[in-house]
Amino acid sequence: MNGKAELIIDNQRLELPTTIGSEGEVGIDISTLRDKTGAITLDPGYGNTGSCESAITFIDGEKGILQYRGYDIAELAAKSTFIETSYLLIYGELPTAAQLAEFSALLTDYQMLHEGLRFHFEGFPPTAHPMAILSAMINAASSYYPNMVSGKTRVERFPHHAARLISQVRTIAAFSYRKARGLPVIYPKTSLKYTANFLHMMFSLPNEDWTQNEDIVRALDLIFLLHADHEQNCSTSTVRMVASSRANLYASCSAGVCALWGPLHGGANQAVLEMLEEIHQEGDDGTRFLNDVKNKVGNRRLMGFGHRVYKNFDPRAVIIKEQCDKVLSQLHKSDPLLDIAKKLEEIALHDDYFISRKLYPNVDFYSGIIMRAIGIPMDMFTVMFAIGRMPGWIANFKEVLEDPHSRISRPRQIYTGPTLRSYTPLDTRG
Repeated sequence: MNGKAELIIDNQRLELPTTIGSEGEVGIDISTLRDKTGAITLDPGYGNTGSCESAITFIDGEKGILQYRGYDIAELAAKSTFIETSYLLIYGELPTAAQLAEFSALLTDYQMLHEGLRFHFEGFPPTAHPMAILSAMINAASSYYPNMVSGKTRVERFPHHAARLISQVRTIAAFSYRKARGLPVIYPKTSLKYTANFLHMMFSLPNEDWTQNEDIVRALDLIFLLHADHEQNCSTSTVRMVASSRANLYASCSAGVCALWGPLHGGANQAVLEMLEEIHQEGDDGTRFLNDVKNKVGNRRLMGFGHRVYKNFDPRAVIIKEQCDKVLSQLHKSDPLLDIAKKLEEIALHDDYFISRKLYPNVDFYSGIIMRAIGIPMDMFTVMFAIGRMPGWIANFKEVLEDPHSRISRPRQIYTGPTLRSYTPLDTRG
């Protein structure tokens, strides 16, 4: 359903079409604004700018709603798996049993890296960040597949490329973890499912397989599922922008990894653990820290609480909290940082100061605690986020690829530099 909006600029009236989404969101189409008036809109950070129409994910931050292809995130978390949800995001519908079996078979077929890629890992120094390795190796992997999806060509091969990338991103991640710690590489097993296989590659030894724990596997699978897509955030919009140039799937998703690497985007759960470490080093159990936050002492920041998008509660946090409690109770780990985290949660959920400001624990708070308990090191947290986000990036790449009206992204700017001036010869300057 479409409507119209009226803009008045310098006493000139301009009628602009509006687009109304399936959930009632209203967008004003300004694609002709510059041609008709010479003006553009200015929206630093794009907080009020719709860069595309998308049928993948819907968020209502005011009501705490997150839906993948129309399915509520709570229902998917309770009934689905990361791989089934990945299929849903990419192809638009929940798979039949045959479709899911075929998709899973492709993931198994493509889980091994080309052996030549092992030599690429040797080129990274021990200090290389796992996200640097992940981004570089995704790009390097594309070199081994000359028929990679690019532009409108080889579309029939898209399911194979998508499955290969989803499968191999965890293999690359596990290999980078092992290399950074001087451990021998562990190859994937065809008998294990996606998340269990990843944990096997991370933590098994050549002479002893990692003991499979269903609650831990489920917790990590849930983290992947809850992070699988989140509308047009920084990394997803980066993937779409790169895809608009007709770059291939691997190049576009590698760019997404780089955007996610930024501490303001993918580093939120790492920031939670850094905060907990700071509290522990000060000999505090969290009580003094929260008092400092309330009294604005020392510019203290409470990480992992509240959310930029969700104004009442993060629906993913409600889901992951239950799994977090289950993992911690089962592992019986003695960890002062986890004790501090539970203290912060207890105080913040019952203190009027935090309740009134809607500073509730978000998904980053609980996912960081779970990964800490599992034994995933802090520098791998953002990598976990990237593994989970991969199907969402692929779904957005596919949307750009299939849109007949897709154009290369080319934002405008308001120039604020010097006006026209003349060149001064070198010998007369200064």
